[in-house]
Amino acid sequence: MVARGPRDRLSAVRSRSQVWLRRRAGRRLLAVLVCVAAPVVFAAQAPPRPAAAVAGQRPARPAWRSGVDVVSVAVTVLDANGRLVRGLSRGDFHVFDDGVEQPISQFVNERVPVSLGILLDLSESMIGQRLDDARFALERFVSDLLSQEDEAFLMVFNHRPRLIATWTLSPKQLSGRLDGVSPTGGTAVYDALMEALPLFARRAHQRAALVVISDGADTASDNDVRTVRSRLRRDEAFVYAIAIDAPGRRPVSGRVDPYALRAMTDESGGYTEVVHDSAELVPATARIADELNSQYLIGYVPPRPADGEFHSIRVRVSDPSYRIRARRGYVAEKQ
Repeated sequence: MVARGPRDRLSAVRSRSQVWLRRRAGRRLLAVLVCVAAPVVFAAQAPPRPAAAVAGQRPARPAWRSGVDVVSVAVTVLDANGRLVRGLSRGDFHVFDDGVEQPISQFVNERVPVSLGILLDLSESMIGQRLDDARFALERFVSDLLSQEDEAFLMVFNHRPRLIATWTLSPKQLSGRLDGVSPTGGTAVYDALMEALPLFARRAHQRAALVVISDGADTASDNDVRTVRSRLRRDEAFVYAIAIDAPGRRPVSGRVDPYALRAMTDESGGYTEVVHDSAELVPATARIADELNSQYLIGYVPPRPADGEFHSIRVRVSDPSYRIRARRGYVAEKQ
């Protein structure tokens, strides 16, 4: 048997990915995100942004601020077979705030720009083929699956997070930013999430999403799942996680913990997908993009003044066979 080097393996991954992409060529993948804007209260459209000093990089000031008028909820609708449901109208939806149905004042079923964060595990277990595959998948993601109207940031983490690129106009300009990075150290995914979430306070677009790619259980964080979940209730980002779980590669104690990831992603309205080969990262990220391009955005006037408390949100559709994925609630922050 002839040993295959990294270049040969990467070529194989690209070949598999190209075959997969050709099969999906008839479908529209205009743009992503793993977390569309969660329940959040918002006001007017963002003002025009001045040109950045660095090519593609947005000025470090808020371009969009929340107000106190409408709670906005992004909703994914799935049929009994797990397929995305498109083409629904405002009358198909019902939204409940703390169990009380609210009139829907805003409804959007077309794609709007997204502010997207990408969070990549660079711990020691990602060395070799996994990093090659992750780099290739993310190149595809920012170059082909996002709209040039979007913006994105890129953060990596091992035992501590590191921001590679802050908010960048036209995500394609993030291409190549992972060249030269080297995996090392432990895994601190909870700390990385706590570092990444505050960046959304300075995003440009109403919709917000965060994609996390990791292959290991958290071994180095000062924060825990409960802390992250509490923070997510105060943020507007959907969180999506892709967990690479390959049994037999290392001791069970070091394998990814999908249950902990789901505890966070489900709270935000996103989801966790477990893949068993890093070559599956390309179709996994495309599925996230497809979902975000098929979501509905509904808004309602909150029934009470901002009180700093958590309030539950539940969304229903007229067809009881459909399944809904949306954020479970929000904190009505005082201004």
